[in-house]
Amino acid sequence: MTQSCRRFSPALAPILLALLLGGPALASEIVGGRAARPHAWPFIASLQRRGGHFCGATLIARNFVLSAAHCLNGLNFRSVRVVLGAHNLRRQERTRQMFRVRRVFENGFDPLSLQNDVVVLQLNRMATLNANVQVARLPAQDQGVGEGVRCVAMGWGRLGTNRPPPQILQQLNVTVVTGLCRPTNVCTLVPRRRAGICFGDSGGPLVCNGLVHGIDSFIRGGCGSGVFPDSFASVAKFANWINSIIRRYSDDDGPSLHPRDPTVKSEALSRKQPARSWGPRPAS
Repeated sequence: MTQSCRRFSPALAPILLALLLGGPALASEIVGGRAARPHAWPFIASLQRRGGHFCGATLIARNFVLSAAHCLNGLNFRSVRVVLGAHNLRRQERTRQMFRVRRVFENGFDPLSLQNDVVVLQLNRMATLNANVQVARLPAQDQGVGEGVRCVAMGWGRLGTNRPPPQILQQLNVTVVTGLCRPTNVCTLVPRRRAGICFGDSGGPLVCNGLVHGIDSFIRGGCGSGVFPDSFASVAKFANWINSIIRRYSDDDGPSLHPRDPTVKSEALSRKQPARSWGPRPAS
């Protein structure tokens, strides 16, 4: 299987170095998957800039989506658009709803080790729920998934190094593994196949037993290596923090503030999960 990558830029140097050294590299486009049935996953969102998809996300309340923190790291969030109800990104689908980002909430994200790779985005208005746009179900705090559980990963990323991105959403059946996995992550492999997530649109959901248990985060050893598991940020480790943001800000009509602004950060990050030093070599 070919390895997928984005066009090189200086900003990617730490990521490429990390991959060569066996450390974490940002994920996750689907390699070796299949086309999803239209709107089979009505909670998935596309994060876009200048009309182009760059990351996935999950609708977790009518005006909040969940994604990977590294997707927004270093970006002006006001340039991001959140698209719900999409299936074929190359068509102007009537099912689509588009939003701006009003606030961004992080929780101790470390861009070097990719610990706490979770971000909550507040939308500028409420989504209209219908057959094509639905709110995902999340696990309770610390109620994660164990070894051998079957899940589904999904995304719109490239299918290989020399292949273009797919027009329609792809999905892949994966199995949870606990070996070589950090306690703050959910890790998966595809048994007896070189398939999995890869460079591209991180932030998409990992669905296990009908719940979104993971957020596409990073890989080790190359795309679909068949040896190293793919890593997702564990939603169950952040469930209380996520719910606290939704409760606090869902009906708030105050001014739009970025969480790095001290007036918001002290509130939004008050339930910070401690970062752990155990895990793959940090990207440096």
